[in-house]
Amino acid sequence: MQMYVIVMIALVVLMTIADLIHKGSTTYFFNAAAKAEEELEAGDAPCSLGKEEGRLNKLSTGDKAGILVSTLVTDVATAGEFANPVRRLVHILTMYGFILFNAATAIIIFGESSTAIVATVWNVGAIMLFIGSFWFWFSFKVDGQAEGVSWTSITLRKDMFSLSLMATSVTALGWSITGGGLGTWFILVILSTASLFGGVYWSKFSHMFFKPAAAYNKRILKANGTNENLPHETRDDEWQQNRHSMELLKDAPMNMGLGIKREAPKHY
Repeated sequence: MQMYVIVMIALVVLMTIADLIHKGSTTYFFNAAAKAEEELEAGDAPCSLGKEEGRLNKLSTGDKAGILVSTLVTDVATAGEFANPVRRLVHILTMYGFILFNAATAIIIFGESSTAIVATVWNVGAIMLFIGSFWFWFSFKVDGQAEGVSWTSITLRKDMFSLSLMATSVTALGWSITGGGLGTWFILVILSTASLFGGVYWSKFSHMFFKPAAAYNKRILKANGTNENLPHETRDDEWQQNRHSMELLKDAPMNMGLGIKREAPKHY
């Protein structure tokens, strides 16, 4: 089992790196950071509609450390990027269930002895993972009303991560309830976890490593004022107002109403 866990960890590392290279995520972030530094050195933020003066800000090491802490607390630990509170709860249940389940598994396999507390943490993690993964599948995986797609519709490469999480939680709890051992449930646990960790390249698993980096990068670019040359969320200055080519939008408030959120998506 120790060798199996080591192999799974190696697969996660190698496939995550391969996925980042394939999607060009690392290159994108490095290029965005380099471009931001060039704009900071130049002293202004270029834009096709004019020059924005006095917004750029050189960040100190302390500033960057504070942004890192804010990213970890808001975007990672509490899933603050989700505006929908139910979606946020589902994400937190799945994430912390996954962490507890895998941490307890590692302690049980590599530790000299297991305790009732570790076993309890393992089961609690598996239950949280079960609730979170199934809740996501039936409530958020496919919005049947908005997209007209049934929850039974499965695309293996697209849904591999969710299906593997669900299978891992079910087989782990089944193995625990039936008393463990090396029987059918154990084989199913091995197969489901091998699918989860061995299919990283074709799943959203590497997204867990990508999202924190993306959130941190976004906060940095917003704090130093470069903002990837995107509009800042304010209309308090003339420069921002003049970004709009439509005359009627120049004095419009940032929050112009619900827009497409005005009506619930119930078209199917």
